[in-house]
Amino acid sequence: MTLTFPLDQDETAHYRREGWLLVKEILGAEDLAELDRAVGEVAQSALSGGEAAGHIELEPADTGTQPAVRRILHPYERHPAFRSIAHDPRIVDRVESLLGPDLDLQHGKLNWKPARVGSPVEWHQDLGYYPHTNDGVLAVLIYIDDATEANGCVQVLSRRHREYLDHGTPGGDFAGRIAEQVLPDVEPRLLPAPAGSAIFLHGLTPHASLPNRSHADRRTLIFAYRAGDAYPLFYGTRTVDDEAAPRPVRGERARHARFGGPPPIVPRIDGTSSLYDLQAGSAAPD
Repeated sequence: MTLTFPLDQDETAHYRREGWLLVKEILGAEDLAELDRAVGEVAQSALSGGEAAGHIELEPADTGTQPAVRRILHPYERHPAFRSIAHDPRIVDRVESLLGPDLDLQHGKLNWKPARVGSPVEWHQDLGYYPHTNDGVLAVLIYIDDATEANGCVQVLSRRHREYLDHGTPGGDFAGRIAEQVLPDVEPRLLPAPAGSAIFLHGLTPHASLPNRSHADRRTLIFAYRAGDAYPLFYGTRTVDDEAAPRPVRGERARHARFGGPPPIVPRIDGTSSLYDLQAGSAAPD
């Protein structure tokens, strides 16, 4: 199959060397307008007690007007506009350039940093939450709004995607964040970009984002893809929940799992806590 939107050799080399790749303005104005409508519809349904009510998280800070949404869970199931983007060849062709022709959607979410109250996300590796038999897993982070340092754009630690880092508390529970004693001493790279841009992020690349203290929202649609021979490791009911709805994207699932990459650290985590709750619960007291 000839790809219409493949990554070129330099882009692929950058991703493999650095653990991430930023491609600016993959989506156009019409795409962004449709995503904006979809976000608004899902959020309004949730806030009014509709079908999506159980699929959002709210910011703990009060905006002074109404509750502020900070995350829409499982957007793929919530609106056809999100499903369309998850299968869009402008995204998937580039993912295939990195992971091969057999692809599944591992999960999706929409992170919403509301103006002035958007929460930070601490340093973590995605595969720390859902280890697989190999590291053929990446996330595509699509900026729906212009992302700047002021509104909490994504930041990464380059060239740190060759190993699992400890995400445990001193007691051994999963903290949802990289333990301070093993956090690499590397200068963070901020990734600001215009709306419609996408970051292709290796599942082991440490990343974080600052709080949004600006007067503009910063929303990011995230889809995690995996190679057809990357199978999840069971570590509790959360694995079962994540795998309840297979989402094939392209090609086929392999009959045999491939074992490779860095040895996974299996998280000790309950089945309900979100990233925000885990990170907040493991924060050192002031």
